[in-house]
Amino acid sequence: MVTAYIGMGANLGDRVETFCRAAAVLRERPELHLRAASRVYETAPVGITDQPAFLNAVLQIETDLSARALLDLLLAVEGTFGRVRRERWGPRTLDLDILLYGCAVIQEEGLEIPHPCVHERAFVLVPLCDLTPEGCHPVLKQTFRTLARAVGAAQAVRRVEGLALLSTCP
Repeated sequence: MVTAYIGMGANLGDRVETFCRAAAVLRERPELHLRAASRVYETAPVGITDQPAFLNAVLQIETDLSARALLDLLLAVEGTFGRVRRERWGPRTLDLDILLYGCAVIQEEGLEIPHPCVHERAFVLVPLCDLTPEGCHPVLKQTFRTLARAVGAAQAVRRVEGLALLSTCP
């Protein structure tokens, strides 16, 4: 079994319902074992800023799937939530990204692990620190806590109170 961390994002539709339903769908998949979920955060969009705010979270899973098979599964789940890829950093109903896959470093067509923006994005680092603050970036060899401090307050991240993906979702 490999421990992987999955980034979740959404800024279209009922974001809370989407997060709850997506976590439930992933929890029901026999090839995934959902072990933990970060808090949920609201963040301003990055890249294309003229769009609604995002909800973001990170899930910790264990799986026997290869990284490519896990990516395929996540893309299929995104599709069931109406995800259409029109523009990079554009609005989306659901985004599921493999942030980390064990300590693997993978660079293949359409699959880069660790996710290339992990160390630059507070909306990834803050929820990742909820789960593994002393975890180490497999390429940069720095803890996620250190990387989150380096990003600092330049990227506002606001915790969504009263929402826990593994306990308050129906």
